[in-house]
Amino acid sequence: MEKPKPKGSFNRVTSPHAKPLRREMTEAESKLWFRLRSRRLGGYKFRRQVTIDPFIVDFLCLDRRLIVEADGSQHNEEADAERTAFLERQGYRVIRFWNNQVLGDIDAVLGAILEALEGG
Repeated sequence: MEKPKPKGSFNRVTSPHAKPLRREMTEAESKLWFRLRSRRLGGYKFRRQVTIDPFIVDFLCLDRRLIVEADGSQHNEEADAERTAFLERQGYRVIRFWNNQVLGDIDAVLGAILEALEGG
């Protein structure tokens, strides 16, 4: 019998909501994913729309336990703070960027992500 995963753990079983999120990424998510995929940023492997019960995170570098979120106007600071606190209790670091940051200055966003990956 398989042991149940602890709450908040990385889940290889994809939520049924994750697949449509991958197909229908925002413009900012698509732009960021293009730069993160295939180990394009510093050789680090990222996954997109990953289930970490009970949430789906935008991008995850599992080796460095780093979550990158691209937030649009629908995000609520209070709810995001609770979500971030939960993910941090699970041992993840979470960094967030507004969509307009990603679209307007992708190089600065990638620099901040690389700094976080390398322990800065």
